[in-house]
Amino acid sequence: MAIYLVRHGADDENYRGGWSQRGLNTEGYRQSEKLGKYLEARNSSTFRIGRIISSDLQRALDTANEISACLDVPVERDAQWREMNNGVIAGMPNEIVNERFPGLYFSSLRMDERYPGGASPAEFYSRIETAFNRLCEQHLAQDGDSNILLVTHGGVINIIYSMLKGVTWTNRSKSFPSAPTSLHRIEHMGGKWEITLENAVDDFDGTKQVGKISSTDS
Repeated sequence: MAIYLVRHGADDENYRGGWSQRGLNTEGYRQSEKLGKYLEARNSSTFRIGRIISSDLQRALDTANEISACLDVPVERDAQWREMNNGVIAGMPNEIVNERFPGLYFSSLRMDERYPGGASPAEFYSRIETAFNRLCEQHLAQDGDSNILLVTHGGVINIIYSMLKGVTWTNRSKSFPSAPTSLHRIEHMGGKWEITLENAVDDFDGTKQVGKISSTDS
């Protein structure tokens, strides 16, 4: 029994992410299509994905839709899997953010400090903790041997890793790398959930690579 996590494909890094509704760039679409075809070729024998859940932010949906087209599995949108709510700067050009809100970054906030018009790091963590625990409970309760694929964001995946590895999470922690369209596997083993595949990116030709740590605003 497994849950697969996928970070969305590449998008335009000249704009702030978070709750931005900007979609993938050309590279991101190609990455997502490659991943979809890779999963399709191995789905019946290895992945057995019967359910695709996605953050409802456009860059995640674009990624999920490319995978869905290959696997013929519908996408379930869920706002609980969004990236950090960065309020008024979501989707804003970096240059404008730096002019209007100099020094405002996710890592510069106190844990209880909110983005203007947005959420605090503590609220972000709480949302993901609740959503992940609920997803795990649902998956354990289901009948059959199909697995879940969750398309989400780098900051979300970082929180999940921290939870499962017993590491105290803060907004200044980028401990666990998550490259665009990286694949992560969580399995229920010995009565608990464990990470059994970390940040796999292989261009889908069998050559595993490890991506760089992504910003929690991505």
